[in-house]
Amino acid sequence: MSDGNPYKGYIDPNFPNPMGPDDASIIIYGYTPDFTLCILGIVFFTVLFFAHLFQTLRYRLWSFIPLTIACVMEVVGYAFRALSSRKDPYRVTYFVVQYFLIVTAPVLISASIYVCLTKILGWAADSGLDLGTRTVLLRRKVVLWTFITIDVFCTILQITGAGLIGGATSKGKDPSTANNILLSGLAIQTAAYFVYLLLLTVVIAAIYRDHGMVQKAKKSPFLGVLALASLLIFIRTIFRLAETSQGVFGYLSSHEAFFGALEFAPVVVAVFVLAVWFPSRWPAVGGRVKTESA
Repeated sequence: MSDGNPYKGYIDPNFPNPMGPDDASIIIYGYTPDFTLCILGIVFFTVLFFAHLFQTLRYRLWSFIPLTIACVMEVVGYAFRALSSRKDPYRVTYFVVQYFLIVTAPVLISASIYVCLTKILGWAADSGLDLGTRTVLLRRKVVLWTFITIDVFCTILQITGAGLIGGATSKGKDPSTANNILLSGLAIQTAAYFVYLLLLTVVIAAIYRDHGMVQKAKKSPFLGVLALASLLIFIRTIFRLAETSQGVFGYLSSHEAFFGALEFAPVVVAVFVLAVWFPSRWPAVGGRVKTESA
């Protein structure tokens, strides 16, 4: 991947390198971040933060606190991208901080999504469809802690890789090894999330095959909402995996349009649909809203 020493990368001809002590010789992003996209990220996630905070407090759905925190992380992450865009795109600190926050935020979103699946399993069990007795993989605690543990481990790998990439590029060295660390974390995370999607599909299919559950399910849009939000987060994860597999300054990572369409947009829409169809209102059991009893 390297053309020699020093390692070559993107330099913005319209933005001279300030050559400060924290500046890399190239722009690690592979482009100068678009300021408009940064502002959209700040505005959208700020609005979504207040929407989720209000409903989390109103319905006391404490399992959605991670998603609410994720909105704050996205806001700060896009704020640091804005600093890169307008102040100094070469600064390593700006890159590492925004990467850490924007990569870690979907992990917290996923944690709240995993809780939603456990709520649905609890709702089904209360209605006579105990899927946890069929396989250990559908036991609520197993679902929750297995996927959260994997996500935390993978995120540590990704952040470590991103930090090493910043350090290597700032010194003009080949970041291939650091990128491989990042790639391993994404590969494990993608595989685990795919298993989660399979389990979610199994649960939804079992509910719709059960005569006692299907009518209740049809009255609630949340199964479809959860499936949509989960799929959107998976699309974002697949993008990150494909991007990293091409290496630093690959085609995907060096064209911000892909970041906007496959990182920014899926996460915004996923958080938006979960705000509009907030899970504490669904599913309803016997006319009473079920919240944290699962």
